[in-house]
Amino acid sequence: MTPNLILRGGRVIDPSQKIDAVMDVAFADGKVAALGSNLETNAGSEIRDVSGHIVTPGLIDLHTHVYWGGTSLGIDAEEFCRTSGVTTAVDTGSAGPGNFHGFRKHVIEPSEVRILAYLHVSFAGIYAFSNRIMVGESEEIRLMAPLEAVEVADKNRDVIVGIKVRVGQHASGTQGVHALDIALQVADETGMPLMAHIDHPPPSYEHVISRLRPGDVLTHAFRPFPNSPATAQGTVKQEVIAARKRGVLFDIGHGKGSFAFKTARAMLANGFEPDTISSDVHTLCINGPAFDQVTTLSKFLCLGMPLERVIAASTVNAAMALKRPELGSLKAGSVGDATVLSIKEGKFDYVDVTGEHLTGDRRILSQGVVIAGKWWHPKRGNKFRRIDA
Repeated sequence: MTPNLILRGGRVIDPSQKIDAVMDVAFADGKVAALGSNLETNAGSEIRDVSGHIVTPGLIDLHTHVYWGGTSLGIDAEEFCRTSGVTTAVDTGSAGPGNFHGFRKHVIEPSEVRILAYLHVSFAGIYAFSNRIMVGESEEIRLMAPLEAVEVADKNRDVIVGIKVRVGQHASGTQGVHALDIALQVADETGMPLMAHIDHPPPSYEHVISRLRPGDVLTHAFRPFPNSPATAQGTVKQEVIAARKRGVLFDIGHGKGSFAFKTARAMLANGFEPDTISSDVHTLCINGPAFDQVTTLSKFLCLGMPLERVIAASTVNAAMALKRPELGSLKAGSVGDATVLSIKEGKFDYVDVTGEHLTGDRRILSQGVVIAGKWWHPKRGNKFRRIDA
């Protein structure tokens, strides 16, 4: 197979293969063709010298909101991914069965960036989310649409990876876990995993995770008090440990109000790392405190989580949560996506959702991505622009 693109001489970190070494990565026909030293080329191969940089499988952001123009919280996936090193954006419930078809036709299908989705069990998804209007879609049980959700999920299994529900004081009001129970029925019927949002109680963090099944995802897992997974004494709640043993996955979902350094320090001190790290980027947090995926990853690097495991939490772990093993890896035959990163040393200011600031000594930066075997470079503009020079 003749490679059409080779990334030459980068430090390849691929947790799916336990690789951390300087080598080349070759792409052909939209897939990863080979890893190795001094891979052979021909006259038609595009060579990119990435020496001094890190090459990873294409980053997966497991929690985003990218139904741009269709919901008030949606941001432009291509603009975001271009600067954040993300090659797969997973939209988590922006659309429900009543408006998913528009999301697919107008956003997912035209996108250069891969967009996958958790389908909201609420008919219109997250429909009232802004600085002025904030209505919890799960508070209105009449909007729960299990029959329609099963139908839409079944017909769109190529891009729908699971079911989404939001519960908590802001999302479900006095309805408690009723919406969660409805969503679990849909997940059971479709054979798909569930992603559950949790905000302020009620219900409690413990109440929600007690209902989740192996392979289900609790997002906003490192929330501040109330509904923190850590106790006041800095230990991990026993219910949280039991849920992990049962196979529940814990996702960061930073967002506007769902990640605290205090919680993260307690969890990491107890050896409880997140399964996946995601930004929960949307219109109300893209300019802070979440900003983007590489900033979210940088926070965990500065909190002491090893680089290889930070990368795993946005590559192979995310791919396994999605049940898409062709993603998140640089194995030959995998989807031809890669991310080129650099790590800058210095003093960098990071902020969490409570307003606490952390001075970190490193920052992860995106230097470019490969999508379906084609090289794209961060450059100003509304779309990915291919750099041929």
